[in-house]
Amino acid sequence: MMPVFGFARSSMNKNFLSRSPEETFRFAEKMGAQLTGGEIILFEGSLGAGKTLFTKGLASGLGFDPDEVTSPSFALVNLYEARLDVHHIDLWRLDSGSDPAFAVGLEEILENEKAVAVIEWSERLEGFDFGREVIVVAISGSEEFEREISVTRSNTRKKAKV
Repeated sequence: MMPVFGFARSSMNKNFLSRSPEETFRFAEKMGAQLTGGEIILFEGSLGAGKTLFTKGLASGLGFDPDEVTSPSFALVNLYEARLDVHHIDLWRLDSGSDPAFAVGLEEILENEKAVAVIEWSERLEGFDFGREVIVVAISGSEEFEREISVTRSNTRKKAKV
């Protein structure tokens, strides 16, 4: 797996202040261009924080038309075929009594080393063993368009909690 933004795998940490949706998109696009397959990207952020916009940027960086990227809130999983396949997963609608990993076929998705898994509302997978390093993208903000974006690598989900 290639270091994202030039950070060593074990010490990956990047903070970015985005002042517009375009800046968020460009930041994610640069990250997407560096993905090599096998990455698991876990989003943390409130409703409307920009998780799907970030995914559009990632997909664009991989050569996929960002206008074709939509929120998978009702489908649960959208597949975007580009330089790498992107499995865009949204766990928002799954109730707390369900097994979200099973509901979206996460174990099968993670078997594809030439794919990227992008998971919105990833906190619903608390305790799931990904079996490898994850990238946590936490998006927060208090202004209409200004967002703080933190990108952190972690070996376990519990450590990934931001």
